[in-house]
Amino acid sequence: MNQILEIVRDVSSWLWGIPLISILAVTGIYLTVRLGFFQFRYPVYMFKQTFGSVFKKPKGEGTVTPLQALTSALSSTVGAANIVGVPAAIMFGGPGAIFWMWVIAIIGMSIKFSESVLAVQYREKNEEGEYVGGPMYYMTKGLKMKWLGVWFAFALMIELIPSIMVQGNAVSSAVNESFQVSPLITGIIIAAVVALIIFGGIKRIGKVTEILVPVMAFFYVGAALLILILHVDQVPYVFNLIFSNAFESMAPLGGFAGAAIGEIIRWGFARGLYSNEAGLGTAPIAHAAAQTDHPVRQGFWAVMGIVVDTLIICTATAFVVLSSDVWTSEGALDDPASLTTAAFQYYFGTVGGYLVSISLIFFVLSTVVVIIFYGVKQAEFLFGNKTSQMMKVVYLAAIIIGAIGGAKVIWQFLDLALAAILLPNVIAVLLLSNEVKKLKDEFFTSEHYYLKDIKQKQAKKAS
Repeated sequence: MNQILEIVRDVSSWLWGIPLISILAVTGIYLTVRLGFFQFRYPVYMFKQTFGSVFKKPKGEGTVTPLQALTSALSSTVGAANIVGVPAAIMFGGPGAIFWMWVIAIIGMSIKFSESVLAVQYREKNEEGEYVGGPMYYMTKGLKMKWLGVWFAFALMIELIPSIMVQGNAVSSAVNESFQVSPLITGIIIAAVVALIIFGGIKRIGKVTEILVPVMAFFYVGAALLILILHVDQVPYVFNLIFSNAFESMAPLGGFAGAAIGEIIRWGFARGLYSNEAGLGTAPIAHAAAQTDHPVRQGFWAVMGIVVDTLIICTATAFVVLSSDVWTSEGALDDPASLTTAAFQYYFGTVGGYLVSISLIFFVLSTVVVIIFYGVKQAEFLFGNKTSQMMKVVYLAAIIIGAIGGAKVIWQFLDLALAAILLPNVIAVLLLSNEVKKLKDEFFTSEHYYLKDIKQKQAKKAS
C-alpha cells in the first residue's frame, strides 16, 4: 500500500508541476488574446459594473444576486491556501514568486471569465425553480458531449470527499492549537453549523456568504492593512524584494534555501492558480445562479473574484510575511505553513496568532459550505434531487472524519482527482471559446448593454 501511495504522490507532484501549470498558462494566454485583452481594456468599467453597482437592483433573471454568487464562489477559493500557501511559495520560490502569482492571476482572469460566461449561457432551472449550471451543463448542452459532463460531475462529486476531510482537519487543528478543544467536538460543531446553512439551498448559502466573506476578508486584510500603514516605510523594501528577484535566481538567505528562476516562476504560477481555482470549473457553478441580463456581465463578477482572492488577500499575506522577515529566520523552511502566524505574532504578539487562527477557521468554514453545495449540484445533475440530499449527509460525515484525522490514505489521491476535473473543463472551455468570443462581442457592440451603459454615463455627466 505504501508503494502505491508513493507512486500516487510522485505522479501528483509531476502532474501539478510543469504539465498542468503549462496547460493553464497557455490556455489563459490564448483566451486573453482571443477575447481581445478585455481585462486590460475595461478594468474600470468592470469594477463599476460589479462592486460599483452593489446597491443597485440586479438586472435580469436568477436565483441569487450577482454579489451573492460572487461571495459564494469566493467562499470556495478564499481559504487555507491564502494563509498557508503564500508563505510556502515564498520559501520554495523566493519573494519573486509573488510577481509571477500576480501575472498568472491576470492571465487566469480570461479562464475564469470564460467559464462563468458559459455557465450562465447554458444554465437551466431545476425542480425547485432554482437556476443551475456549470461545466457539466455547458459540456452537455454546448458541446453535445454528455459523457464529458458526466465525467466532470462524477469526478468532482467524489473529489470533494477527501477535500472536505482536509478542510475539516485544518480547522480542527487550528482550534486545538489555539483553544485546546478536542478535534471530535470541533468536527461535530462545524458539521452542525454547515448543515444549518446547506439545507437552506443556494439562497441561504448566498445570504450567509454575502455577510461572512466581506467580514472575514475585512478582518484579515484589515489587519494586514494596519501593519502596512504602521510600517509604510517597509513598502519599498517589499516591492524591491518581489521585483528584483522575479527574473533572476536567488541565493540562500537565512532560513531560505535559494531558488532558480524556473522554481520562482513555477511556485508563483502554482500559488496563483491553486488559490483562485481558474480552470477547475467550480466557481461557475455558483455564478450560474446569479441574476443577470447577459452572461458577460456575470463574467465580470468572476474576474473580480480573482482580484479579491489573489491580488488582494494573497498579496496581503505576502506583505506581512516579507516585511516581518520571518521567511529568513532559521528553520523557516521546516514549516512554511506557520510563517503567516509567526509574521502576525511579530507585529501583534499573541493576539496576532489568534487573529490568524480565527481567520483560518472562518475561511475554512465558508469553503466547506460552498464546496458541499458544488458536490450536491453534481449529484443532482447525475442522479436527481433525492440523491443530492443524501450526498449532503455524506459530506457532513466527511467533515467529522477529517477533523479527527481519519481516512488520511485517500487524501493522497486529492491532486489526481483535481486533475480529473480540470482537464475536461479546460478542454470544454477551449472548444467553446468561439461561443465566449461571440457573447463578449455581442455585449460590447450591442445597444442594450455596454453602449447603453456608456451613453447613460455620458448623459449623467452632461446633466
